[in-house]
Amino acid sequence: MDIHKRSWKIHCSTDLFSGKSFSMAADPEQLRLYVSKHFPDYDVSIAYEAGCCGYYAHRCFLSYGWRSNPADIHKKGKEKHTKTDKIDAQLIARELKDGRLESIIVPDIKREELRSLFRRRNDLVKDFRRIKSYIKMQLLYFGIKEPEEFDNDHWSHKYRNWLDNMVFRYPTAKATLDSRMRFFRFVDQELRDVSTELRRYCKVHYKKDYMLLRSISGIGGIVACGILCELGDLRRFTSIKHLASYVGLAPGANQSGSNYKVMGITPRAHRLIRSYFVETSWQAIRAVPVMQAYYRKHLGKNVKSIIIKIARKLLSRTLAVIKTETPYTIGVIS
Repeated sequence: MDIHKRSWKIHCSTDLFSGKSFSMAADPEQLRLYVSKHFPDYDVSIAYEAGCCGYYAHRCFLSYGWRSNPADIHKKGKEKHTKTDKIDAQLIARELKDGRLESIIVPDIKREELRSLFRRRNDLVKDFRRIKSYIKMQLLYFGIKEPEEFDNDHWSHKYRNWLDNMVFRYPTAKATLDSRMRFFRFVDQELRDVSTELRRYCKVHYKKDYMLLRSISGIGGIVACGILCELGDLRRFTSIKHLASYVGLAPGANQSGSNYKVMGITPRAHRLIRSYFVETSWQAIRAVPVMQAYYRKHLGKNVKSIIIKIARKLLSRTLAVIKTETPYTIGVIS
């Protein structure tokens, strides 16, 4: 299946014939009726790429007694450059039939809905940064210089009052700034409320893992919530290599004969969680002597490479704390 918001492209194949492609409305029940009519008493397996449409279809297929596989589909070079819904559906059917598909981990509904709250918070963070930039841009555009005490990233109440009391030559520019300030205050309050609700929920429903994660130096409440929401139960990862590959803190490589080149971190990543671990690593450097010593030992080299290595070390500690269910103590887990 190649699924979209309004329509699905289906490719059916069996052990006796190569298959047939057709389009239908985006409705699991219609597909169930079609399969019941044309393929009665068949053992049904189905696969699709779970993207913007989520796992609703997957759960419907499981309720019908089918094997459902919201898989990670690997495409060949030809399929990357010649892309249609029909070709995508045929590719997925072929890979499924040949047994080359590996199902992704599907979160339960409880964690999936919690994840939506965490992602809502990240949307608000983007809006918050954007509206602050717009306000700064308006000041720059009209040649207004900020007092030296306000020339920083911290928007204190004094700075906000200074913006509120600003006088322009004509009322239109003032109306523009007032509108942006109202939006700024709305986003600011929404961000605080959503963050509070997120932390409260994780403390109540995932208290054990939340407190274990919070024991790690550098990992705050929001980062701990992000790990619980996006990565789920870390116990499902068999090793640090497995987890690092999923998060995207594993090195890429390119080898041809005797030529071997390390390509930096892999582009296949959970970009949001990877960025959180990179930001958290800067906090860990200040709080953990071992991390600080490692950073200073490699000082003078590429700072980005060093911080990625520290982020991987922090990820390793995170996995160890959850698997051993032992709070992190500086100097115990090296």
